[in-house]
Amino acid sequence: MGNEASMQAGRSRKLVTLALLLSTFLAAIEVTVVSTAMPKIVADLGGLSLISWVYAAYLLTTAISTPLFGKLADLYGRKNIFIIGSALFVGGSMLCGLSGTMTQMIIFRALQGIGAGAVMPVTFTMVADIYTYEERAKIQGLFSSIWGIAGLVGPLVGGFFVDSLSWHWIFYFNVPFGIVSVWMIMVCFHEKVERKDKPVDYAGAATFSIGMTAFLFAIITGGQGIAWNSPWMFALFGIAAVFLALFFRIEVKAKEPMVPLKLFRIRDIGVSNLVSFLASAIVMGISSYMPLWTQGVLGHNASSSGLALTPMSIGWLIGSIIGGRMLIKIGARVTSTLGMILIVIASIWLATISGTTPLIMIVIIMSLSGLGFGLSFTVFTVIVQSSVDWSMRGASTALNTFVRSLGQMLGIAAFGTFLNASIASMVSDAGPDVSSRVSNEDLSKLLNPESASSLSPDLMGTLRSFLETGLGQVFLLMAIIAVACLVCMLFMPKSTNSGKSSGQDKASSPSH
Repeated sequence: MGNEASMQAGRSRKLVTLALLLSTFLAAIEVTVVSTAMPKIVADLGGLSLISWVYAAYLLTTAISTPLFGKLADLYGRKNIFIIGSALFVGGSMLCGLSGTMTQMIIFRALQGIGAGAVMPVTFTMVADIYTYEERAKIQGLFSSIWGIAGLVGPLVGGFFVDSLSWHWIFYFNVPFGIVSVWMIMVCFHEKVERKDKPVDYAGAATFSIGMTAFLFAIITGGQGIAWNSPWMFALFGIAAVFLALFFRIEVKAKEPMVPLKLFRIRDIGVSNLVSFLASAIVMGISSYMPLWTQGVLGHNASSSGLALTPMSIGWLIGSIIGGRMLIKIGARVTSTLGMILIVIASIWLATISGTTPLIMIVIIMSLSGLGFGLSFTVFTVIVQSSVDWSMRGASTALNTFVRSLGQMLGIAAFGTFLNASIASMVSDAGPDVSSRVSNEDLSKLLNPESASSLSPDLMGTLRSFLETGLGQVFLLMAIIAVACLVCMLFMPKSTNSGKSSGQDKASSPSH
């Protein structure tokens, strides 16, 4: 009977792992699929200036909901939160596919982000609950490699849907797999949660939402929709400052804070989260703007732009697998630093490319960056989980996911503003003859090979030159951030062992 029960538990654990891998795959593939299809979406729905909001809305709601759901998972159990998050994510995906305007797309992406904010941290927390430290290092490598696999499949699937069917199908793709994942968790994952009457930090969530939304709106519209010296801009920054200050004050005093700031006192967690924040901005920048480079500067279709991201995805897959093994053998500090060195090399190299750069060079650059991300992010996930006990594991994992989402969100907002300002400056400097012929609609047409053919050859050449220069400046900014990441890695404790011998890291939760 004992062997039978053990075998049954083993089968259940494998099925739970499979379901979690599937949900991770859906969240991961969403990044590359949307990035590949975004030029076509912009060409169909219009509004190149709104492209940052399509990403920012998703990332903002993910950042807001991630720590909130992470705390709820600690209080009320992982299973319920996972199911709720999956339902929101799948529902948001369906609505995104039905969008008829950029405004609708932005709203539904925000809903989808709320679901992702529940699914991602709870997924990694559930993995930490059912595996020991030694098992977890390998399993987390497997989960991190899913991002590489999704990155490999996503551009191909996205390119196929966009070129052969419609961009709407990149969102419908999530629905059946999301339903299967939820069903498997409902049937196979069992937990006993000790119900505690603890307050949920709604005040923190509300103040963060208002403050960060005002801040993002100011950054994205600054110099475009609203002048930087406008009273409205000062008002937006004022609102952001007041509510974010209130947010930090609330977090310091709250019994159950949305963002447990005390975790930053643990040096391993503090450094890991800081580097995760900065590196996530680079990931988002490459994923978002390499397709724009491929389609806008080189003039290729969506399938080709998807293939441009493939080397990074393959490198990420390899780096994740190797990183999980290296973590056990040589430690977190050396593994993550090696990953960051590769990211720095790739980012600096990327900042030097031009419209005549050989394809093989871009392939090498993307492969190196993917390998670096795979090595570093795998390590950071294990560190933040293993540095606390079970009762704080959900919050710690959610905090890491939160800072990653925050990094992606602020990164895409800053890069988008930087790109728009650069192009606007170049158009203005080119003189009235050029500025009178260039519009946002023309730039949107440039991103679709079919509509680009309607542009005159000289105008197309001018627009591509502007886009190439603007994107080159964005890539240079990414390289600077990558160097900052490497500098931050110097503060990682040499003795980092991810809590392996701390006595806190248990393989199982109270339910196992």
